[in-house]
Amino acid sequence: MKLTKVQVTNFRSVEDSGEFTIGDLTCLVGKNEAGKTAILNAIQGIAPSDGDYEYDKTRDYPRRYLSKFAERHPKGNSPVAKSWWLLEDDDVLKLEDLLGEGVLKENEVIITSYIGHRNTWMIPVDEKECIAKLQARHGLNQKDKADLKSAKTTKEAQEILKGLTERSESQTALMQVIDKFRDGSAVHAAIDLLSEIKPKFFYTSHFERMSGEISLNQLASDKQNGKVSSGDRIFLDFLEYAGTTIEELRDATKHEELVAQCEGASNDITDEIFEFWSQNDALAIKIEINEGRPDDPPPLNSGKIAKIRIENKHHRVTVPLSERSAGFVWFFSFLAQFKQLKKSAGKSIILLDEPGLTLHGKAQSDLLRYIEERILPEHQVIYTTHSPFMVPAQRLADVRVVEDVVDYHDPRRPVVKGTKVSADVLSVDKDTLFPLQAHLGYEITQSLFVGENCLLVEGPSDVVYLQVVSRALQARGRTGLDDRWTICPTGGLDKVWSFSSLFTGNNLNIAVLCDYGKGDKAKVERLRKSQILKSERVLTASDFTGKSESDVEDLFDSAFYCALVNQALGLKEGEVTVEKANAADKNSSRIVKQVEALCRTLPADAPDFGHYVPAEYLLRNPQILDGEDDEVTGTLDRFENVFKALNGFLA
Repeated sequence: MKLTKVQVTNFRSVEDSGEFTIGDLTCLVGKNEAGKTAILNAIQGIAPSDGDYEYDKTRDYPRRYLSKFAERHPKGNSPVAKSWWLLEDDDVLKLEDLLGEGVLKENEVIITSYIGHRNTWMIPVDEKECIAKLQARHGLNQKDKADLKSAKTTKEAQEILKGLTERSESQTALMQVIDKFRDGSAVHAAIDLLSEIKPKFFYTSHFERMSGEISLNQLASDKQNGKVSSGDRIFLDFLEYAGTTIEELRDATKHEELVAQCEGASNDITDEIFEFWSQNDALAIKIEINEGRPDDPPPLNSGKIAKIRIENKHHRVTVPLSERSAGFVWFFSFLAQFKQLKKSAGKSIILLDEPGLTLHGKAQSDLLRYIEERILPEHQVIYTTHSPFMVPAQRLADVRVVEDVVDYHDPRRPVVKGTKVSADVLSVDKDTLFPLQAHLGYEITQSLFVGENCLLVEGPSDVVYLQVVSRALQARGRTGLDDRWTICPTGGLDKVWSFSSLFTGNNLNIAVLCDYGKGDKAKVERLRKSQILKSERVLTASDFTGKSESDVEDLFDSAFYCALVNQALGLKEGEVTVEKANAADKNSSRIVKQVEALCRTLPADAPDFGHYVPAEYLLRNPQILDGEDDEVTGTLDRFENVFKALNGFLA
C-alpha cells in the first residue's frame, strides 16, 4: 500500500488543511508555528509504530472549539486524518487470493482516523462479483447457485447458506470460507487483510537523541515500568539492532561476547555515517561496558554502566557521545533508530520533524542525500523543514508549503482559517517562502561556481526564450545554444555588474546578453569598458535586430510575438497586432513596450500582461516554432545568429 494523499481536519492548529498529495518524498516547508508538526502528528495517528501514541481530545482538538466538541460532534468522534492509499500489485494479488479475481472496482482505499473512534475504511469491493468468484472457486452448480441468487453481499450469502436444511458439499465449503470472514463480510475480510499489510508511521524529531551514558539496572527497571525516556529508547533500539537486550547486557556472564556484538553494530553504523557525513571523517564510535564508580553521579555509580564514546583519530582522544556536537549526536541517533526499524518493522512511512535542525548546511545536504539514497528505495518519507539546505534540489515538485492562514480582509474581524497545506507557492507569504527562495538563490550561485561557462541574462523569460528556441533550432539540425553554457538570470542589467564582479575571480568564462534601451546604453558601455569582462562578450539584443533599442523579445518576428501574446492571454486573434502595438506607443521601437501600452487599453476584464506570460506559454507550447512561414523562420534566423556569437566564446 502506498500513501498518495492526505487531508487533516480539527487537529490542533489545523481546521482543514485541504487535500494534499504525497509522493515517495514529501517536504513540508513553513515558518515556525505554521503547524508543520501538527500535520505530521495527525498523519502519525493513522497507524503509529509507537503503540503508546493516540489522539487525545483535550490535547489535540482545536482549543478554541473544545468547549463545543459535543455540539459539533454529537456522536463523540471527530475525524482527524483522511488518507488515500494506492493498492500495489502484491496487495491486489493477496486480496484476490482471498476474495476472488477482479473483485476490486478500483485500486484506491480511503482510511479515516478519528478522535474517539477507531479508523474507518472505504474499500471498493464488488461483493456480488466476490460471491460469483467464490462460487466458481468451490464448484457450485446451477442448482447450488440458484439458492444464493438473491444474495447481494457475502453476509447475506452466509445467512442463506446457514438457513438451508440441506447443503451440498460445495455450498458447505463456501460457507466455511465466508465464516472465516469477520462478521461474514468480504469488506471486513479485506480490511483485516490490508490492516496487516498497511505500513505504520515511524515518527522522530530533532529533539530525540540517544543517551550517551546508561545505567543498565536503572534502564531495565524503567523498561519494566514503562517509563523509558526517548534518549534511552533510542539506546534500546541500538541494542536490538546489535542483537542483544538490556537484560542480557546487565546479566552477562560472557562480557567479551556482548561487547563484540555492540562493537559490530557500532562499526556498521559508523561506516554508514561516514559515507554520508562530510564534516569529519576521523571519528569512530566506541562502546564501553564497565562497573559504576562510587564517585560518579547516581544512578551511574553502581552496577553495569554502558557508555558510548566518540574517538577522534586526529587528536587521539575519546569523549562521551553527549560532548559531541548536537548535530552529530542526532545523526547517530537517527541512524540507530532507522537501522532497527528497517530490521524489525519492515515497510514503514518515515515522518521526520525538522530533521538535522542542528546540522551545518553542508551536513544537512548530506542528510538529504542519505534520505534519498538509503531510505527512499524502500520507504516513503514525509519531513518538515524551514532550512533552505533541506529543500530537495531536484525535486521541487515534492515540496508542499504549510501556512497558518489568517484572513485580514476585514481588519476589524480577522478570520482565522488555521493551517493549510498547498503545492501552490504563489499563494503564501514571503516568510513561508524564504527557505525556497534561499534554496533557489543558493542553487543559482552554485551553478555559477560549477558552471565553467556562464551566460548572464536579465530575467527568467530570457532563460525560457533562449532554451526553447535553441531546442527548436537543434531539432532542425541548425545551431542552438551550446549545452556547456549555464544560463543565469540576474534580475536586471544593474545586477549584471554585481554578478560579474562577484564571480570574475573564479576563472569562469562569463558572457552577457542584455536588453538595450534608452536608460541602458550608459550601463552597457560602462560594463564593456570595465576590466571585469572582455568588451566583446557583452552582447545586446540590438546587436542582432538592427534596431537602436531592443529587448530579447525583439529577436522574435514582431507579428509572431503579437500572435504569441494573443494565445498566451487567451485573446481573440487580431486583438494584439503589430499595427495596433505600434500605434499604442509611437515613442518606442521595442515590441514589449508597445504591447504593454496596447494591453493597458484592453477591457478591464482582460488578463494582465507580463513579460513572463508569453514565455511560459511558449515553454508549454514549443510546437508554435514548428512552422515554415516567414514569421517563424525570421525568428529562428535571428536567434541562431545570437547562439553562433555566444558559442564562439567557448574554448
